[in-house]
Amino acid sequence: MTPLLQVHEVALAFSGVRAVDGASFDVEEGSITGLIGPNGAGKSTLFNCVSGFLRAQSGRVTLDGRRIDRLSPHRIARAGLVRTFQTPRALTRMTVVENVLLGAPRHPGEQLGRRGASREREARARAAELLALVGLDTHAGALAGTLSGGQRKLLDLIRALMAEPRLLLLDEPMAGVSPTLRVQLLQHIRELRDRDGITLLIVEHDLDFVMGASDRIVVMNDGRVIADGTPDEVRGDERVVDAYLGARHVAA
Repeated sequence: MTPLLQVHEVALAFSGVRAVDGASFDVEEGSITGLIGPNGAGKSTLFNCVSGFLRAQSGRVTLDGRRIDRLSPHRIARAGLVRTFQTPRALTRMTVVENVLLGAPRHPGEQLGRRGASREREARARAAELLALVGLDTHAGALAGTLSGGQRKLLDLIRALMAEPRLLLLDEPMAGVSPTLRVQLLQHIRELRDRDGITLLIVEHDLDFVMGASDRIVVMNDGRVIADGTPDEVRGDERVVDAYLGARHVAA
């Protein structure tokens, strides 16, 4: 079977420095794949290339066999690949539910007549369902600017889900999140795969989370993929230990 996402020999340089240097890996449909590496490894740059926010200078990215590396971000999202950002992008002067509705495939404000009214009802029902899922339903009418950092992470997540993605890219979902919300967020991520069948690719520095949540892990260093395997395989890879993990995670 063809993997849902294929990244092949992607490269991008800034002022002669190769931030991504021929990176290749696959993401299998229905999996949770972690993308890790030390600071400056090229993870965020590669994430931006995959999601269309940067254009790679060489290589290719395919989603379900279709090449997407020359598409704009909104066309990639329409194709089924949606992402969140390390810093939540809430529109603080809009309400929480209005922020969620912005993620709908067809925004209710673009529709007219009976058909538009029906789609608006469906979108609002879906938004209410997602808000309840992450415990933000009591904040639906509040301005997004009143939410905590962790709550904004949850808002980012469900706004992405409103777009009905096949593949969801999460950029450091645990950064700045309280311990209580971390547990909830991990549960929601697992449910997305197990209950809804969404494939996930996650960049994260929290190694305990990555090791516990991921089916496979891709490790980058100096712009290159240096390891790709199960959590146990990655823990035992000497290249990964030397570049990133250290003895604590080998013994864990």
